[in-house]
Amino acid sequence: MFFLRRRTLILKAILVLTAIWFMVALLTTNGGSRNAIGAPPIEYEDAEAKPLKMAKPTATKRKSESYGNNLSDGLGVLAAPGSDNAPGELGKPVVLPKNISEETKLAVQEGWKKNAFNQYVSDLISVKRKLPDPRDEWCKQPGLYLENLPQTSVVICFHNEAWSVLLRTVHSVLDKSPPHLIKEIILVDDFSDMPHLMQQLDDYMSSLPKVRIVRATRREGLIRARLLGARFVTAPVLTYLDSHCECTEGWLEPLLDRIARNKTTVVCPVIDVIDDNTLEYHYRDSSSVNVGGFDWNLQFNWHPVPAKEKARHQHTAEPVWSPTMAGGLFAIDKDFFEKLGTYDSGFDIWGGENLELSFKTWMCGGTLEIVPCSHVGHIFRKRSPYKWRTGVNVLKKNSVRLAEVWLDDYAKYYYQRVGNEKGDYGDISGRKKLREDLGCKSFEWYLKNIYPELFIPGESVAHGEIRNVGFQKICLDSPTRKSDHHKPVGLYPCHRQGGNQIQNNEYGHFCIDGVTVQDGAKEDEIPFAKAAMCHGSGGNQYWMYSKNGEIRRDETCLDYSGHDVVLYPCHGAKGNQLWLYDARTKLLKHGSSEKCMAINRTKEKIVMETCNENEGRQMWNMENFNAERLSPELTAE
Repeated sequence: MFFLRRRTLILKAILVLTAIWFMVALLTTNGGSRNAIGAPPIEYEDAEAKPLKMAKPTATKRKSESYGNNLSDGLGVLAAPGSDNAPGELGKPVVLPKNISEETKLAVQEGWKKNAFNQYVSDLISVKRKLPDPRDEWCKQPGLYLENLPQTSVVICFHNEAWSVLLRTVHSVLDKSPPHLIKEIILVDDFSDMPHLMQQLDDYMSSLPKVRIVRATRREGLIRARLLGARFVTAPVLTYLDSHCECTEGWLEPLLDRIARNKTTVVCPVIDVIDDNTLEYHYRDSSSVNVGGFDWNLQFNWHPVPAKEKARHQHTAEPVWSPTMAGGLFAIDKDFFEKLGTYDSGFDIWGGENLELSFKTWMCGGTLEIVPCSHVGHIFRKRSPYKWRTGVNVLKKNSVRLAEVWLDDYAKYYYQRVGNEKGDYGDISGRKKLREDLGCKSFEWYLKNIYPELFIPGESVAHGEIRNVGFQKICLDSPTRKSDHHKPVGLYPCHRQGGNQIQNNEYGHFCIDGVTVQDGAKEDEIPFAKAAMCHGSGGNQYWMYSKNGEIRRDETCLDYSGHDVVLYPCHGAKGNQLWLYDARTKLLKHGSSEKCMAINRTKEKIVMETCNENEGRQMWNMENFNAERLSPELTAE
């Protein structure tokens, strides 16, 4: 009897344990789903907006294949940081040895192919690596920020992102932020199809209670993915980050402080560079901070803090006004974001949304700032690893919508650069009504008060070709195809199609010819000037002479520092980019060196010589020259 009773108790215990095991297994299998958000259908107020489909709940994603610790495939969970000598710790570069095996070489190549950065190196680095503190000491003084800061929801959109990079982004937000200030992290999966971003991601994030995953049911692109994520934000402040970032110590408080003091302030951190090959973390102090701008191709660019803005501050680490934002990383009051109409949902994929938000922030009652005390690293890729449908110029469509709604009469300068072909840009009546309802200021107000440094083509002293008098068929010329970047600037037959030429007087068929240099080019990559036959057809030979003495094409200027005449990003500080044109003598004198631009005697290239009013090689005709538009100080010189 004793043994029967004992066997009965054992059977009961087995049944109870089996039931408990089944419940635990069930909860574990669906562990990711408690962090998942099933998105209801999204409705847009704007008539031209395209509705998003309902986001798919995490639990309905197909389960990923078996994953172990195969890091080269972006799978597996990486260990926490060890010593400061571990790979990548403290932001140090990881350089692979030259004698790696063929198998490793293939893995490295595959990582580059899939991600456009060195995924193999990223997988060697802890997802919780330590970084140096890039802040100025001024940022660390007690009492600098308000005590009761608002919470934020961090929205991170991704598509087929590498495992280690995505996890490192999430952990940096959690580990480098005061816990009480992070309400939630919303990961928006823009229809990824890599196995590690399915059930594996659900399982991993299920251990992080503040992380939620929203999944789109079709490929939406960055703009609509961000709109999707914004629907689930519950904190008063919305922060957007890219999925290949690393936040540093003290990054969040300076941003939230500015919004807490004024809800119409939109703030951006300083974006530090994470090397795409070694993942080294590069940063500089606040004296090197740049602000955002744009050119008349409606492309974002960086430029130094203007002198007028510097004069407003006592320390370089204080927040500075910025005409535009890069768009990938910023924080904004959620109610203000919605008041501004969030993003134009008629925009496709990505491109132009940063300028639209920048313009309407300033024009509709807000302020846009770069906050030097906030640093976030970002992997800048040289190409996009993602494929999209062909046959549609998405960036042009978005830019035309932007120009039509916000640029007023200044839109013509953009249209001139796209051949005045607007194409089909959709219905913009809703966005125009938004601007009217908000009582926004004019774009002319924006240019005069927020971005007076921007060169306005209509205010140029001369525009068109610059033709040499001595070699009358030679013009200043610069090809603009990407394949021509970083090639020598020079002289070319005048063609009257604008773009890249200026003409010489003695040899009137010769013009200065060159290519436009990209922002951030290394010194040995800067092209120099050369000579070429004038072709008289515009295009690459269209130059503008500004009222401040610059010879420029949009944001690129002729620059001379003692060697060759090169094309270089305009900096507005005159110096090497100051050129004084005398319409009587037709000499083009360099401001700081006081030498004159000329074509060499063999008609091969541009040279700088002692000025001589009798030397035809130094004489140039500037098309449409109007001396009355010169600034008073240049007239005096």
